[in-house]
Amino acid sequence: MSTASHQPATKPVAAPSTPGRTAEGEQIMAVADTLVLAYGLHPAEITRIPEGTSTDNYTIVDQTGRRYFVKVYRARDRLDLERASVELSEYAADGGVATARVTRTREHELIETHGRLPMSLWSYVPHTETAEGNLTDARWAAVGAAMGRLHSRLAAHPAAAPTLEPGAAMCDVAAARDRFEKLILAYQHRPRLGEFETWALQAARERQAVLGDVKRILASLPQLTVQVMHGDLAGPNVLLKNDDVAAIVDFGPPTPGYLAWEIVRLGCDPKSVLSNGVESWLKGYTDLALAYRDANPKAPADNLLSSLRVGCAAMLCATFPLSAPVERPHIVDAALESYARARHEAALMLLDRLPVLEEALRDTLR
Repeated sequence: MSTASHQPATKPVAAPSTPGRTAEGEQIMAVADTLVLAYGLHPAEITRIPEGTSTDNYTIVDQTGRRYFVKVYRARDRLDLERASVELSEYAADGGVATARVTRTREHELIETHGRLPMSLWSYVPHTETAEGNLTDARWAAVGAAMGRLHSRLAAHPAAAPTLEPGAAMCDVAAARDRFEKLILAYQHRPRLGEFETWALQAARERQAVLGDVKRILASLPQLTVQVMHGDLAGPNVLLKNDDVAAIVDFGPPTPGYLAWEIVRLGCDPKSVLSNGVESWLKGYTDLALAYRDANPKAPADNLLSSLRVGCAAMLCATFPLSAPVERPHIVDAALESYARARHEAALMLLDRLPVLEEALRDTLR
């Protein structure tokens, strides 16, 4: 799924009116045409903003001054999954969860698929910032409450009822060991390594060396809740306005997963962990957990009590983004490099201090 920003990052762009338009200009014209034909919307301004993993993203201002957000889908063969993702977002919104709302086409479709570009049109969430690196003070509890309401709503989704599954099954340590071995060999066979590649190779070796600890962590996990989740509930997909959650965006299709992982993935946002310092972050995380429990009281307590253990294991088993220079070099940029370093540091911190952190969390939730 895409990782969308609702904050314009560039000044408005207009399609060239001269012959030999650029590819970007052609796409902007196609966006404008589709908005008119499929939605009856006449854009006065189209602004390209940072792309998602599977979408090109734009903000739109119509002739009345109203703003919208547009996702243009690159792969038509994935449109069924994209439509299911939009449906899940709408299901959450219908249950009172703060989300962006989709605008249907004139044919009442969630995604326009008949014209030059497959796209979806969304309400614009103004004056926000993402939760990535920005979880402080009262925002921890706000995010915990929003996530609890979301999981409570999705527990009733018809795709899958919540079940209890062995926590140890959430990560395959043997498969992770194999992935790290292959990644290390791939780096070693390169004639030259850049600065980030050299660091990623060292980080991969460090991860490989602690997989025995990860296996023991997983073996100690109880049964945990598996249910329909957001699917990509990370800092960039939670939009904050002051100390409130304005919207949760960019849902995946309705797929069951471990609640504990989704809780800790957002609560242990690496940039927030490192920017707050461990003690301040732990206070924030316990605030998040308390607010989550109040908003989703039917979820078994083990999902919160075991969340730090789950997050530690999952982050240490993951080869991405260390693998990006080998597997997806086109996405490597300064932001990804910064995220990779922060995530690695946060994962090792969790491993090193896990008993103390878990004891503090348990004391708070008793």
